[in-house]
Amino acid sequence: MAFRRMLLYVACVVLMLSKMVAAASATSLAKPNCQNRCGDVEIPYPFGTTENCYLDDNYFINCSNSKPLRGNIEVVNISIQGELEILMFIAEECYQNSSGVHVVDNTTSLTTATFTISNIKNKFFAVGCDTYANLTAYRNNEPFSIGCMSTCQSLTNVDSGSCSGIGCCQVDIPTGLKNFTLEANSFDYHKNVYDFSPCSFAFVTNEEFKFSSDYLETMPVDKEGNLKMVLDWAIGNQTCKTAPSKPDYVCGQNAECDNPPEGVDGYHCKCKEGYEGNPYLHDGCQDIKECQVRKPCNATANCIDTEGGFTCTCPEGYEGDGKVYGTGCSRRPKASDSHAKIIIIALIAISIGLSALFVVGSSIYCGLKRKRLLKLKEKFFQQNGGLLLQQKLSDDRTSMETAKIFSAEELEKATNNYDESRVLGQGSYGTVYRGVLPDDKLVAIKKSKLCDQSQIEQFINEVIVLTQINHRNIVKLLGCCLETEVPLLVYEFITNGTLSAHIHDKVLSSSLSWRKRLKIAADTAGALAYLHFSTSTPIIHRDVKPANILLDDNYSAKVSDFGTSRLVPLDQTQLTTLVKGTLGYLDPEYFHSSQLTEKSDVYSFGVVVAELLTGKKALSFDRPESDRSLAVNFSSAVKEDRLHQILENHIVRDGNINEINEVAKLVKQCLSIRGDDRPNMKEVAMELEGLRSLDQKHQRGEVDLYTKEAECRVTPPAQYSFSINGVNNGCSSTSTTMGYESMRNQDLKPLILNDGR
Repeated sequence: MAFRRMLLYVACVVLMLSKMVAAASATSLAKPNCQNRCGDVEIPYPFGTTENCYLDDNYFINCSNSKPLRGNIEVVNISIQGELEILMFIAEECYQNSSGVHVVDNTTSLTTATFTISNIKNKFFAVGCDTYANLTAYRNNEPFSIGCMSTCQSLTNVDSGSCSGIGCCQVDIPTGLKNFTLEANSFDYHKNVYDFSPCSFAFVTNEEFKFSSDYLETMPVDKEGNLKMVLDWAIGNQTCKTAPSKPDYVCGQNAECDNPPEGVDGYHCKCKEGYEGNPYLHDGCQDIKECQVRKPCNATANCIDTEGGFTCTCPEGYEGDGKVYGTGCSRRPKASDSHAKIIIIALIAISIGLSALFVVGSSIYCGLKRKRLLKLKEKFFQQNGGLLLQQKLSDDRTSMETAKIFSAEELEKATNNYDESRVLGQGSYGTVYRGVLPDDKLVAIKKSKLCDQSQIEQFINEVIVLTQINHRNIVKLLGCCLETEVPLLVYEFITNGTLSAHIHDKVLSSSLSWRKRLKIAADTAGALAYLHFSTSTPIIHRDVKPANILLDDNYSAKVSDFGTSRLVPLDQTQLTTLVKGTLGYLDPEYFHSSQLTEKSDVYSFGVVVAELLTGKKALSFDRPESDRSLAVNFSSAVKEDRLHQILENHIVRDGNINEINEVAKLVKQCLSIRGDDRPNMKEVAMELEGLRSLDQKHQRGEVDLYTKEAECRVTPPAQYSFSINGVNNGCSSTSTTMGYESMRNQDLKPLILNDGR
């Protein structure tokens, strides 16, 4: 008897243990027989802490010290929905005193070849009163950089709680960034602001960061100097369109494939409706017992759990769907058959009446909607200065012939309703689309992100002026559309892309010969000289850079993007403006004084030609600190007679080194720190055209020489002699060779500008 009692006891214990194991496996998100937690952090599969517990090495979590680490980065949370929260170091540059001696100078980086920086949860911040920061990452396997600049002279203008550029700046994170590096720098070693801002900080975080002026001295970080940020993770690099058919597809039973956010490679898994758990495990998605957990049925109804769902049934004598949030269960009324027929007839009549009312209401609604849409377009047209533009066009017949006001429908049709496949490029100010007008003319349509209502009159004046510009090296503004919330600008379409792509793409750069580069420089200089001196109202471009110079099929340069340009009143030589432009091309005198002059464009043009000569980017944090600025490096190289060390190799050939040297000297003058020491664009354009003419004559001389040498070999009589450098040479091989070498080595006579003027 005692033995049988013992067997019964053992059986009960085994049954209880099996139920406990089943319950644990049902709630655990880790792979069976694998560690479920590391410290306070739950570790769901596909992540794991030991061999055979994670999908592959990308999902390994090191838990050797009871602290979850991925490399040297601490993990604080792993979401089964595809997010990984980590503690990330901040980049910091601090100085000991106003003498510029470093105390701390460190960058920070994160290698995430598989995972992506979440652009939804994170922002890029820089803090400091003498600070510029750079975030360099890879996007679609190409390097990508964004910058953030923060300056202030004292604490007077620093507002706690505001991160708008005075002491603190912030930038949205683009989609799809991986393998990023953060670097914090100062413009002047914090010498003038050391007492209250001795450091520059740069960081990416998902926390609700509220800036305080106290942070200019010390950042609020954890004891190890970290802030929280979020990475997006997914499985593989296949989308849900192809992944389910692959043998390595990981979504388990009762799970389905789900595409991650934009810019994240791979796919997610999620449990089907009615199931919950870890969809990445084979049996991870378990049926939800709704009747036990959620109580979805009316109190009077019967709830029955089904696989992946439930049903509610009303008891006898009741009717309805039985659900709490449905019709529930109500007692069925007892009525005679005639009473039932009356009700049915009444319901039919009501249905017909409601249908008729619906048709009439829909017609009225559609009419009102069309009327509201027309009023909205009219509101935007007036708000964007349409009446002012019509008045100016009617007053000026020349403008009437060149400028066109497009309708919103025309441009929607031209861009296939702004389809993504029509996007030519995107920037901080807006998006440019390729459009096709009804006459099959290709155009570029710029759709801006923001519109300053206080600047509408100036915008209309700029449209009038720009539509009258007719220069072969300036992208033609054809017209605009004012019926949308933000005005749209319509330009002529240029076929061969940007100069930036041709300089920095290895394949395209190899076909960009010295002659083409000199032509591009001369074309651009001519366009800027025209804007400064030949338009009815002088125009300062303010953002001259290779990305804003387009090339056609003949490599003719076309200056574009006048989004930051300013018109200069004829009685003024300079304007005081908010500093705008691109780091690396920005005139240092304009940056420090906010005084914009046409010499600011001259400096930017000098950086562009330096890029043409060297193939290097204007500003690169991959280069040593002394060489990061191309303008500084180029000027030093010319001054120290070491230009050949930084030139693009394939553009140098016998006979053109003198031309290159003269262009380099001209560039050095354009890059002078003081605007008064720079030539104006008209002088620059004349100099480059002169060098280009000499280059063409030199080329024709070489061709004539080769032709005559060939003629001499065919027809040897002496009457076919010719003269080079004033020496009459016969057609012997010796005299021909000497003449040719003489012509190749003769010095060109460059056009020298006196004192850079």
